Amino acid sequence: MPQYYISCQNPLSGYLQIKTVIENISAPELYLQLPAWRPGRYELQNFAQKLQGFRVTGSDGSPLTFRKVTKDRWQVQTQDHQKIEVHYNFHARQMDAGGSWVASDFLYVNPVNCLLTAEGQEQEPCTLSLEIPDDWQIACGLPVTDKATLRALNYDHLVDSPFIASATLQHQVFEEQGIPFHIWFQGECQPDWEQVISHFRAYTQEQLALFQTFPVPDYHYLNIILPYPHYHGVEHLNSTVITLGPGEQLMSQNLYKELLGVSCHELFHTWNIKQIRPEEMLPYDFSQENYFRTGYVAEGVTTYYGDYLLARSGVFTAEQYFQELTTTIKRHAVDQGEQNLSVADSSFDTWLDGYKASIPDRRVSIYHKGCIAALVLDLEIRRATQNKKSLDDVMCRMWQEFGQTGIGYSDQDYKIIAEQTAGVSLEKYFQEMIFGTAPFEEWLAPALEYVGCALEKLPATAAHESLFGFRLSAASTASPTVGYISPNSPAAAVLSVEDELIALNGRKLENNNLPGLLSDKKEVEITLFRQRKLHTVKLVTNGPLHLPQYRVSKTTSATEEQKQNFKLWLKQDF
Repeated sequence: MPQYYISCQNPLSGYLQIKTVIENISAPELYLQLPAWRPGRYELQNFAQKLQGFRVTGSDGSPLTFRKVTKDRWQVQTQDHQKIEVHYNFHARQMDAGGSWVASDFLYVNPVNCLLTAEGQEQEPCTLSLEIPDDWQIACGLPVTDKATLRALNYDHLVDSPFIASATLQHQVFEEQGIPFHIWFQGECQPDWEQVISHFRAYTQEQLALFQTFPVPDYHYLNIILPYPHYHGVEHLNSTVITLGPGEQLMSQNLYKELLGVSCHELFHTWNIKQIRPEEMLPYDFSQENYFRTGYVAEGVTTYYGDYLLARSGVFTAEQYFQELTTTIKRHAVDQGEQNLSVADSSFDTWLDGYKASIPDRRVSIYHKGCIAALVLDLEIRRATQNKKSLDDVMCRMWQEFGQTGIGYSDQDYKIIAEQTAGVSLEKYFQEMIFGTAPFEEWLAPALEYVGCALEKLPATAAHESLFGFRLSAASTASPTVGYISPNSPAAAVLSVEDELIALNGRKLENNNLPGLLSDKKEVEITLFRQRKLHTVKLVTNGPLHLPQYRVSKTTSATEEQKQNFKLWLKQDF
């Protein structure tokens, strides 16, 4: 049984001291593997770069010979020792939902960041012992025994179970269908427990009704509330880590809405991706990329349900839900990547640039485009079946046929179940929305009509965006700087990203006066610095509306049938 130990000699250093004891060794060589990535973020993380002072000793304390064979894999010469110890320091200074952090008053660890495994012993039960003060509590999805020891069924179970340890944890629990749901808060905040539990219970009931059974015996929300603005959440086997801030605003309308949204999203992941898993990820291979093309299911469907179920359970009003949906559409339409890479291929490429700004107009987000695609599919199924079936039925079958059986699904499996549920061919939808690059409006606008709603296409408020097709950089600079240019716009012919705009028609640009100077202009002369060289260019409008804004709203002309469809979809009166 592998045994792991975590302690900290000096929290100010940021370093944890980690010891791993490995027994029952019979071969002259042993390979040790540290994860190169973590589930929930499909890009290489290279956690080995945070290790310091790596050494291996035999059962008698003698040093053993080892060498690194890849960036995060070691070969150890065991020298006939049946038991060895691996020691190193890990730098725990990444404060987000996927990282680890050590401070004088609390410890937060994602084991996937810092615990390695011995090849061949991945399925062995294991323990993790923490050296922490006596008055500290531990919040974790793993059972806690012997005061500060966590027990896991195997390595995958261990590294999928983050924990928080401190003396200041706030904790409440509620039950649904006999399942305890634990809510933990670490940090300076004052949760309104009555409101929090009421809302969490409402969306939990809706999710349990959808899937009918729950995959795990209990669930833990591990919330780290920070003193500065922050937002992040990561799913795990029977828990989630959520980092949010600032703490004094936790129960304010805006931040509390974010807490609800990310919490509902992460709970849905307990079925969708933790159990309903793409075939390429059964089992996880932590040593390299696990390429898959179904991110529009794993993250897109989950993003859709994360906000939609808050409305369906009555936690959000329809107007609040539409605000969130409008925000998702805005984020999707921030560039023209949809023209160049499908959401399926963008899923494959998350390992390249799925979590950072890519080159302009290269790909889409599996979260945003995937959410829109899921909404369209839900409404298409409802239309085809006269509201007898929906995306709920698709996901319930995915859970029953793949999640509960432990069989990975393919993109074709998802397509087949969707078509069987709808009772019609969905070939065009999948070829255009999932595997193609059709504009999202062509599908979303008619889908929304079914429930008496409209996708409004509005001009951007700034003239340089709507008339000329460029946005300014959000970065603070002395002069307005070009941040994005829409392809085929007037700006695309004469401007470049990072151009520093100096004057318009001879007038100095300062104090955000560009929008006012551009108002109602069809042709302007702009003086700019490009790579510190002075240029003058002429901008001329070409007619079309560029960089439009979108808004989802109810239509005043909705029929009684559309209103009924709306109620069946959102469980709210039109």
